[in-house]
Amino acid sequence: MRTVEKALPESLTPDLIAPCGMDCGLCSGHLRAKNRCPGCNGDDAAKPGYCVTCKIKTCDTMASGASSFCFDCTTFPCARLRQLDKRYRTKYGMSMVENLVRIQEVGLDAFVAGEKTRWTCQECGSLLCVHLPQCGVCGRTRNASGAGDAER
Repeated sequence: MRTVEKALPESLTPDLIAPCGMDCGLCSGHLRAKNRCPGCNGDDAAKPGYCVTCKIKTCDTMASGASSFCFDCTTFPCARLRQLDKRYRTKYGMSMVENLVRIQEVGLDAFVAGEKTRWTCQECGSLLCVHLPQCGVCGRTRNASGAGDAER
């Protein structure tokens, strides 16, 4: 059944939150056993090419170092972020824009603490992968808001 490596909620850290609001700790690329991606804020040498050349992370505002998150930009949310957000809301039940707004409201540490609860499988205790409709370790089905009220 296992399709991703078992990861515990404690492995989610603030440095795994990408500028766009993606929680890289929940990404299939970060949770896989081989060629594990370090997340958007990690070393480029270990990332897939499409992550290195991400148009959001490499935009002028982010590249200038003026900000760590898209919410600091005067065009937030820009067209690229809105497009990515729509795809993730539709396919995976996660909104990068909502994540960024939440980070602004409660701060990064409190946001990450909430993610640990929201994305933990209630059956096996592993982190859920945002890209899978079920726990990649035990198979328990999750709903669009994470594992909180998931059923098998």
